[in-house]
Amino acid sequence: MADVVGGQASNSNNYSIRPNYKQKFKQAAVTRIIHQILTERLTGVTYQSDSCSQWTREISDEIKAKLKALELQRYKFVVNVVIGEMRGEGVRMGCRCLWDSDTDSMAQDVFMNVSV
Repeated sequence: MADVVGGQASNSNNYSIRPNYKQKFKQAAVTRIIHQILTERLTGVTYQSDSCSQWTREISDEIKAKLKALELQRYKFVVNVVIGEMRGEGVRMGCRCLWDSDTDSMAQDVFMNVSV
């Protein structure tokens, strides 16, 4: 339904819930950000179970702040940071979400040293 504002018709239903092609998720840029933060924060770090909770919070907050600085409109970010000790054991993780294959995407990075 068009409204008349100042003598001209304007569309009241012009809200877009999807990003346009210029605003699509930039997976390569996000992966670089994640890699940079993980490398800066975890290089030379020795695993300490007492500190992992704080490290994961700080790293995920830093990643979220950098992602928000990209100003990707119409996106919500989920940041999951897991820190484990290198003891030769395996880890399996999974998650589920509703996904729009045209606009939604993901980025990930793995950091490993002798301890973490």
